[in-house]
Amino acid sequence: QLQLVESGGGLVQPGGSLRLSCTVSGFGVELYSIGWFRQGPSQEREGVSCITSSGETVSLADSVKGRFTTFRDNAKNTVYLQMSILKPEDTAVYYCAARRGSYGGTYCPGNFMSYWGEGTRVTVSS
Repeated sequence: QLQLVESGGGLVQPGGSLRLSCTVSGFGVELYSIGWFRQGPSQEREGVSCITSSGETVSLADSVKGRFTTFRDNAKNTVYLQMSILKPEDTAVYYCAARRGSYGGTYCPGNFMSYWGEGTRVTVSS
């Protein structure tokens, strides 16, 4: 059973920070690309960031560049999304997802991820 479980969501004030965790079982994170996606009020799924099997990070959304950082702890088999300077428009359910390798050279393609977590909700509000 391959499983991804997100945690760390909650309520945070604008300008605040939050760290999300994606704990993986069934495979090693160093063998997969792990992406973060979010689904806000529009219900449209948006790619946030990606970390490849080699540890390279790829930003998937201009709106979070400079504010969000993805990193991993191989020993804990966990990928993190560090979110800073949070804005109300960051409010969403955040999902992590995994796939092995790229899809036609694209890492973390939203429509072609193999495994998904169930999400953790982030609410940015004063």
